[in-house]
Amino acid sequence: MEIDIGIGKTGRRAYGFDDIAIVPSRRTRDPDDVDISWQIDAFQFELPMMGSAMDSAISPATAIEIGRLGGLGVLNLEGLWTRYENPDVCFEEIAELSPEKATRRMQEIYLEPIKPELVGQRIDEMKSTGIVTAASLTPQRVGGLYRRALDAGLDILVIQGTVVSAEHVSTQTEPLDLKRFIADLEVPAIVGGCASYSTALHLMRTGAVCVLVGVGPGAACTTRGVLGVGVPQATAIADAAGARIRYLDETGRYVHVIADGGMRTGGDVSKAIACGADAVMIGSPLAAAAEAPGSGSHWGMATFHPTLPRGARVQVGNLGTLQEILTGPAHENDGRRNLFGALRVSMATTGYANLKEFQKAEVMVAPSLQSEGKALQRSQRVGMG
Repeated sequence: MEIDIGIGKTGRRAYGFDDIAIVPSRRTRDPDDVDISWQIDAFQFELPMMGSAMDSAISPATAIEIGRLGGLGVLNLEGLWTRYENPDVCFEEIAELSPEKATRRMQEIYLEPIKPELVGQRIDEMKSTGIVTAASLTPQRVGGLYRRALDAGLDILVIQGTVVSAEHVSTQTEPLDLKRFIADLEVPAIVGGCASYSTALHLMRTGAVCVLVGVGPGAACTTRGVLGVGVPQATAIADAAGARIRYLDETGRYVHVIADGGMRTGGDVSKAIACGADAVMIGSPLAAAAEAPGSGSHWGMATFHPTLPRGARVQVGNLGTLQEILTGPAHENDGRRNLFGALRVSMATTGYANLKEFQKAEVMVAPSLQSEGKALQRSQRVGMG
């Protein structure tokens, strides 16, 4: 339904995760009978998650551990790991920077050129352990660097930016032809982000196996403030899921929808799937792991842009190990640990046996969900407070 913004402009109402609730059905299940596995092309994963390609969250070592736990970590091939042979000193400095100096100093640190030989070296570090390897490049650099990654054994390529479109128009450079590039690519491609039905549909038509959905919802992202661009995640995911249905009807080919960003708790992950996502891409929860390279600090891919930063370095602290954050056990009651145990129990509580069924769960607009009956928790700053 269109709402009047003013004379001459209308807009749809959009919803974020805090605005909605999953409705229980007539059936419940045993959590052990719930299947949360999913598949990208020929690759099977026990957890429907991808680790976001952010330096503070994903290193070769954390990607290996995420793979061991059943997920997929995505390494940023334009980050510190391909600019410095040993980036530990950079991570230590970034963690100690004052808020006033962080952005400017990070811009300077990231001016170090990308070393193509390190691209292959980082992929080999991950591949040698036997995990499925995934890495991210922006559309601007993918043509110059992807071959190094493929030659080193990359399994899945993520082509990712703040906003990625199927048709980039430029009078300054020759834009990447996504459809042609993906058609010639020897490995599956994941593309994004996007936040609308039409863009998701066009990205699916490029031949990508997955589309990333999310513009600006991440904990460290400032795109929505700097550019005024974005769509709340619940609506963005549901719109992309609608595009998936249309594309499936047109071609018989199923393209996965990945909810990228804006998820802090197991409840958020569950709502993302219930809105139509096949899996989620998370960053800040992983940056809060004891193994994370950021040492409790977290920043996104656009934080260090040389002329228009669209991210902030934020403090996420230490929530526990990667295993505790992803699969438990949790020893706190705020929903930020055992994210995928929570997904399993949410599905069991509402009666759904697998992710495809859970995508059909009833969802309602419920703005009081987070506050109803929680006055004591809010006043004491515990639980949902």
